[in-house]
Amino acid sequence: MGKPTAARPMSYEDTEIYKLARRLAGEVHKMTYAELPKNEQFEEASQIRRSSKSIVANFVEGFGMRRYKAEFVYRLTKANAECDETKAHLQMLLDAGSLRVERFDYFYGEYQKLGRMLYNFRESVIQSHQSDQ
Repeated sequence: MGKPTAARPMSYEDTEIYKLARRLAGEVHKMTYAELPKNEQFEEASQIRRSSKSIVANFVEGFGMRRYKAEFVYRLTKANAECDETKAHLQMLLDAGSLRVERFDYFYGEYQKLGRMLYNFRESVIQSHQSDQ
């Protein structure tokens, strides 16, 4: 990847948000297959895999359209909403007794951190972004 330069402008891959969201999506994916009971595989496990991966996808799509402020803000808002959805799925897994408390605490804390990062980045874009539209 390397550092952004005039020849290589900043990419979504350079951001801490992307790195954290991608790492967490991978960890959630693995956790749902390795740690959850089989009866969760087609319900909450499937839902949490989709919502965690959607954070990454919305962030990347928004970053790709960053020239357009409204679209960028919309995608960042969607990414943040998917982050909240992922936290809700974690809570439901905990409430059902399907996820150990230690794992819940880890993932919930990491998604809280990611949510703050997304929110602050979105607010920064709203305040300072210059665009054609």
